[in-house]
Amino acid sequence: MATIKDVARRAGVSIATVSYVINNSAPVSEETRRRVLAAVAELGYRPSALARNLRAQESRIIGYSWHHVPPDRWHPILARFLYSMAEAAEAQGYHILTFTHSPNNEPWVPYKELMLSERVDGFIVSETNKDDERVRYLLESGFPFVAFGRANEEWDFPYVDVDGEAGVRQAVQHLLTLGHRRIGLIAWPEESLCGHYRYLGYVKALQEADIPPDPTWIIRTEHTEASGRRAMHTLLNLPPDRRPTAVVAVSDLMAIGAMNAIYEAGLQPGRDVAVIGFDDIPTAQYLHPSLTTLRQPIAEVGQRVVNMLLKLIRGEDLAERKVLLPPKLIVRESSGGMIA
Repeated sequence: MATIKDVARRAGVSIATVSYVINNSAPVSEETRRRVLAAVAELGYRPSALARNLRAQESRIIGYSWHHVPPDRWHPILARFLYSMAEAAEAQGYHILTFTHSPNNEPWVPYKELMLSERVDGFIVSETNKDDERVRYLLESGFPFVAFGRANEEWDFPYVDVDGEAGVRQAVQHLLTLGHRRIGLIAWPEESLCGHYRYLGYVKALQEADIPPDPTWIIRTEHTEASGRRAMHTLLNLPPDRRPTAVVAVSDLMAIGAMNAIYEAGLQPGRDVAVIGFDDIPTAQYLHPSLTTLRQPIAEVGQRVVNMLLKLIRGEDLAERKVLLPPKLIVRESSGGMIA
């Protein structure tokens, strides 16, 4: 492989001059620049990215922790998020370094190790939760990071999040316009911060319609198809005058479980019980009936978090530090028609 010395020899200039041209770091005459670039092209010279980054005291690497997802809790949204981040980062000369961590065993430790070894210039944190220890540690460290999600309203840190409250509120309002008045919610456990915002959207939409939420309409459970199925069976076993005619699930996976339970009860989703999910996973449109759901703007989230982080790394001010993006209601067959 050609070296910078080979280029300098071919162009008849010093090694320093070649470096000036490649890095555009000092004035060089146009004639000299052309000779150097011609030599680079002829020899197929490729500068060492590692050496360049060391001289610039930057790695041009963004750290991102990849969570273990059990087979029954698959989460294609995060895969799409990772791709959109990588695409945005690479467009600006950066790359994503993924690493694993145990959320229950000092989750900030891998961040500390990467910071001390200077292998990354900043972090993107996802799947945040209430009082997230990773966010707390990075705030105290003063290291550049941006989160996909919130953690504590009193903490001042940059984040981009999908407005789950507004999304579920929109879903419930859609069901109300169809004539539903008994609307159930299949929610995540109370410690889920993301789930909490989605729960608030459900409650507020019913309150705005002067419908007191019945506690028996709300089932909190885990993010699996089986949990959504059991939750729906619980709702279907309520007395006929209290049984929900529609249900919103805080994820598509749980909504699929709800639809399966409706079939098992000898009923038809969308006809006998309306169902709405959240995420718009790829299979949502191919279900029978196709699933009405809330589509998250994941590509935009990935672009935003990367652009915000790179501004922080460069020491630039952020026009917005707390960004909430609205999801879009995608109406399909599972939400059904008017209730008699």
